Amino acid sequence: MLAAESVAVFRGERLVFRDISFQVPDGTALVLAGPNGSGKSTLLRLLAGLVRPAAGRVLWNGDDALSDRAGHGRLVAYLGHQDAVKPGLTVQENLRFAAAVSGRPVAAALSAVGLDALADLPARMLSAGQKRRLALSRLVLSAAPLWLLDEPTLGLDSGSIDRFGLLLAAHRAGGGIVVAATHVPLPLPDAAALRLS
Repeated sequence: MLAAESVAVFRGERLVFRDISFQVPDGTALVLAGPNGSGKSTLLRLLAGLVRPAAGRVLWNGDDALSDRAGHGRLVAYLGHQDAVKPGLTVQENLRFAAAVSGRPVAAALSAVGLDALADLPARMLSAGQKRRLALSRLVLSAAPLWLLDEPTLGLDSGSIDRFGLLLAAHRAGGGIVVAATHVPLPLPDAAALRLS
């Protein structure tokens, strides 16, 4: 279970948020909503261990998640605004490192997001939506139980969103946790919601 207890974060001298508390049990999801600048991305970065809280704690199964950042990092798959796609590599080459770490096949990851026919295409040739799908395919390769997703459907068409919904459902069915920041509805039925303002 992921939990936050009265967390607060500053960026520079600015208080981004304070007194944020929640619990996300295994197999469930939390959707972060709110206007631009309300702290959704910062909260995801905190949960990933990339930002330290000014107050409060982030817990994983009751233990302080940020006391061992490297250990916590192995539990997290983080998808930010940038797709982290190297344009000079082919689609499949972009996934080779993640596949080597996980021991999972690249072909299955590409098939899950509908990019198998483009495996040998240089990534610079992909559309924005295809690049986002390539970034999402790394989730398929990850064994991390906690998926932290920042605007994950950015640039996706409706068919790609449906495929993404299947990935989310499979992850949750296996006991995984999803925390996603978004401005649009996501295919996350029964997700709890936290609105930041």
